Amino acid sequence: MHSKRLEYMDKTTDIISRINELYSNMSKGHKRIAQFIMDHYDQAVFMTAAKLGAELGISESTVVRFASGIGYEGYPEFQKALEEWVKGQLNVVQKIGVKYGGSTQSEILTSVLTADIEKIQDTIANLDPVAFETAVNILLGAKEIYVVGLRSCEPLARFLHFYLNMIRGNVHLLSTTSVTEMFEQMIRIDEADAIIGISFPRYSMRTLKAMEFANDRNAKVIAVTDTIHSPMNLYSSCNLFARSDMVSIVDSLVAPLSLINALVVALCLKRPEDVKHNLEMLEETWNNYQVYLNDEINFIDEQPILDNSLKKDEKRNV
Repeated sequence: MHSKRLEYMDKTTDIISRINELYSNMSKGHKRIAQFIMDHYDQAVFMTAAKLGAELGISESTVVRFASGIGYEGYPEFQKALEEWVKGQLNVVQKIGVKYGGSTQSEILTSVLTADIEKIQDTIANLDPVAFETAVNILLGAKEIYVVGLRSCEPLARFLHFYLNMIRGNVHLLSTTSVTEMFEQMIRIDEADAIIGISFPRYSMRTLKAMEFANDRNAKVIAVTDTIHSPMNLYSSCNLFARSDMVSIVDSLVAPLSLINALVVALCLKRPEDVKHNLEMLEETWNNYQVYLNDEINFIDEQPILDNSLKKDEKRNV
């Protein structure tokens, strides 16, 4: 069927383009399938070959032949191609339905966790060990470090800032909704300092501005982002890539967090004595100032106070 036209189509030709290109020479039954898909793609994407055939009153084998006729090896490949095309047409909320529509809660859990595992594996496979070591050395040698990550990347920036501060001090978290304030916070940055920017699609313009400013001031710039095509790479001299896909209304930042965690571990191993000393000081401070609940209430020591208070109340009531 349409073999000459199919020769001009490669794997990158989307499914709707294929259908439009071949529609005029399709059989009556195949045209019905094609029309239904174009008019109701949001429903067709969930249908098996049997269900689609039943919907149109035609046989399952006709549906399978239709998939083969437009260049796919079978119905599963056709359905996957349709899903990919539909994802590009829908808004973020609708995409959740395409990916998880009809799934049980358990299936959604398994699917999301499996996808996150794959992102970590992909990050490992594509990580540049030289860039990673360079980043570690930059963070160890910088006089001052500035960390910036906004919107969904802000938790990653706070995590990194917290542990960098434990390891070496002189670490500044740029957290503001104003570009002006951000420049004010890093106005003294120079060639002895470093900035590490964290941003994934959709890339934060404020993060990019901070990195551009740092680059203009000859500071060392590290980018934690998704690919070599990221605009973050415009101003960075050291790039660390972690896969991050928007699966639903939230970004999956599991792989970036693992990458940042690896940075922290590598830095700790480079300065074990400093880390030990800082943790001991923190522990002493926590104990002295009763930072945690178990320290705030010493149930044994407080018991006499509680008893005295009760005795005073009893005397008043006599």
